[in-house]
Amino acid sequence: MTKPDEAPAAQPGVAAGTPTDIDGQPAPDAPEQPAATPPEGEPDVGFTLAAAVEEQDVAQRARALMHQVARELGAVAPAGWERVDAVFASTVAVDAGFAVFSDGQQRAVRWTPTPQVLALVREHRQLSARLGDGPWWRLLISLTGSGQIEVDYDYGDEPFPDDQLFAPEIYRADLETFPRKTLPVWLAAYLFHGDRQRRSPASAAAQAAADRSAGVTGEPVEGFPPFPVMAARWAALCAAFVAVKSEWGPRLTPGLRWFEGASRSGSTLHSLPGGRAVLSGGVWNAPELDAAYNQEAPLPALFRGAPEWVAGPVLNERSGAGQLTFCYWWDGGRWYRGESPAPEAVAGAVPGIWDAATVVRIVSGLILEADPSDERLAAIETFVAAAESATLTRATLTAVFSEADGFDIDSAFHQLVLGGVTAPEPLPERQAIERVGRYLLESGEDTSGYPVDELRADRVDGGWMVFVPVAPGEIAIGRAIFYVADDGVLERSSSSVAPSQYLPDFRRRFRNRNRSLL
Repeated sequence: MTKPDEAPAAQPGVAAGTPTDIDGQPAPDAPEQPAATPPEGEPDVGFTLAAAVEEQDVAQRARALMHQVARELGAVAPAGWERVDAVFASTVAVDAGFAVFSDGQQRAVRWTPTPQVLALVREHRQLSARLGDGPWWRLLISLTGSGQIEVDYDYGDEPFPDDQLFAPEIYRADLETFPRKTLPVWLAAYLFHGDRQRRSPASAAAQAAADRSAGVTGEPVEGFPPFPVMAARWAALCAAFVAVKSEWGPRLTPGLRWFEGASRSGSTLHSLPGGRAVLSGGVWNAPELDAAYNQEAPLPALFRGAPEWVAGPVLNERSGAGQLTFCYWWDGGRWYRGESPAPEAVAGAVPGIWDAATVVRIVSGLILEADPSDERLAAIETFVAAAESATLTRATLTAVFSEADGFDIDSAFHQLVLGGVTAPEPLPERQAIERVGRYLLESGEDTSGYPVDELRADRVDGGWMVFVPVAPGEIAIGRAIFYVADDGVLERSSSSVAPSQYLPDFRRRFRNRNRSLL
């Protein structure tokens, strides 16, 4: 359905039927213009006509009402207008609407419909109820200065804008007058979810205790990557979409990652202390929601066997609207679920975190190179691998997204930092030596045989090995050796432990510290 541009809410203190300028102030008096009259041979704006004479009469009346609304719009049009877009939302209890007049210079004037126009729209809606499965919910009219008219009828295939969405009880009252066989899933959920998917911390604790007593546990899930790897790939994709300045794609803040797909499916990934996580969201128009809200089937028990920390604050916002279709939790090194579907069924609601090759393919597509060079592909593969190992640097990022090409490197790297997948920039050698010297002086140790001014540093993976060299011909056993990581953490060892033996654990500790946000 084609929708006209939507205008801001009506300004207070402006009478119905009064044209206003774009900031809501009354427009100067406009000279009266002749009413817009649809030209000969214009398209039929009524409903599809059935063969029956009664339906023909109803459709003709509906068309005549639209022409009358068009004339009303044309009659109040300001000077110089070229187009008007009007939107009406209506039920048996409430009617609302607005119209926006525009000219060729991108100027707009807002008009609030009079009660007489709303009465015409209401009559049209009542007639529409006799020609299909229930009347429309919203009516959209576009009219040009030459009299060309376009009418769209909105039956709720997509959610209504917030400023045109009435309270649930208003729609429920309308359904009592105009019952329908089925409703769009989102609208059915809006009206009838009854907070059945909400899980407050108190209710989560009670349900978890009941599950434990009954011996109910979550079902292990296969198909998702481990949480730390998933979170790292998610961060890499966030950075890529931000680098190309896309309004779409996943995003993150510390502890939270989110994604909203173009198909209205989406998810959130919350990280919790203790290495736990919750992945939850919804697939648009999922059949299980349709069955629950339109056929009175039970909702899936998504939290069956879930621990008490799987609760509202870490659940996707769809749970509050009754549109949650999956919930998985990571605990003890694996994923679990209640009655959520298998991972492949929710692919449209999560970013492409399934494997490294998928991430590489998505990033390659964002760069818009029809045939990326081997060098560029290698740089992307290195970028993804560095994210997974939490060793990403700005240089790794710019090898993929060159600053000279106009990519937003600062914002992209910020996403990587927040995602906990970056390595600290290499610590300068001088700072490593000063760090050890300061430690020795502050410790009060006797450094007569270990002169601070003779300290030297050798670069190792993740930092520096700092020591005072042994004089030629001397043998020193147990002589102090210091390791300073790139994040400034100092560790003390001795010559009794070979660097080849000490360094693996040194690197592991460094990487664990710097991926703590995951």
